[in-house]
Amino acid sequence: MTTTLNRDFKEIRSRIQSAHRILITSHVRPDGDAVGSTLAFGLALQEAGKDVQMVLADGVPRALRHLKNSEKIQKKPSGVFDLIVVVDCSGLDRVGTALDEYPKPDLNIDHHITNLNFAHINLVESTTPSTAEMLARYLPQWGLEISQIVAEALLTGIITDTLGFRTSNVQPQTLRTAAALMELDVDMPKLYTKALHERSFEAVRYWGAGLNHIEMENQIIWTTLSNADREASNYPGKDDADLVSLLASVDGAVVAVIFIEQPNGMIKVSWRARPGYDTSKIAAQFDGGGHKAASGATIEGALDDVKKQVITATQMLTQ
Repeated sequence: MTTTLNRDFKEIRSRIQSAHRILITSHVRPDGDAVGSTLAFGLALQEAGKDVQMVLADGVPRALRHLKNSEKIQKKPSGVFDLIVVVDCSGLDRVGTALDEYPKPDLNIDHHITNLNFAHINLVESTTPSTAEMLARYLPQWGLEISQIVAEALLTGIITDTLGFRTSNVQPQTLRTAAALMELDVDMPKLYTKALHERSFEAVRYWGAGLNHIEMENQIIWTTLSNADREASNYPGKDDADLVSLLASVDGAVVAVIFIEQPNGMIKVSWRARPGYDTSKIAAQFDGGGHKAASGATIEGALDDVKKQVITATQMLTQ
């Protein structure tokens, strides 16, 4: 760490130790890293005797509700806090309504290369595969214990953001961290199956609609999921049920894109890419963000219009 990072690191520990009432939140449409990091940090603080509210504006996705104490995560905060922490989130606009009535966050812990350093203290490691891995290293250094239940949440974050240790940014340290968490009596095969393999019947029907719309050109593969598709399949979420990861596995495709129509007239766009392609630069053009291999943005407009704009911009990656 640099001198500045050392100073910030000491201040983080000091603020955590002196705070009594703490708010932890993350981004809208939370994935495994957002849920895992929020839950792990919040539970570790509660076990240390802190009064903690864990908040996700969109709640916990059904696929992650198997995590112990995930029901403690609320959709709205209440009251006054000594410390406000945002985890796994690159920009303040990404927390949705969670902080509408609150001041600038005190602490931002994240690993996205597109992070905007929006808090008073910003601990951002863009080379670390997940925020959960960062927390697994740092919680003990901040005087917080990693219990079995905290380790379960952290390992879920690591597993999901690395797609089961398959992303190109996975390092030996990632595997060592996962092994250390497993040693706390965490059933990694079960977490792996729950987070990455199990699908609801409704999600599979939803996938079927998306696969009917699939297109591929110039090494880019894409599809759309409309509001009508969601309603017809009775899928309860506003995401793609991780269909984009299936698209990314197609031979000959180096970039996968999926367009998910939202009920509010917005289009959620997700990119996945093979090593050597940086989707975060494309996402940034649409006020989004993420990593080289996985990025996202939410764009206002009609589904077909947004699709044309995004595919045109994405084609620059393969030319």
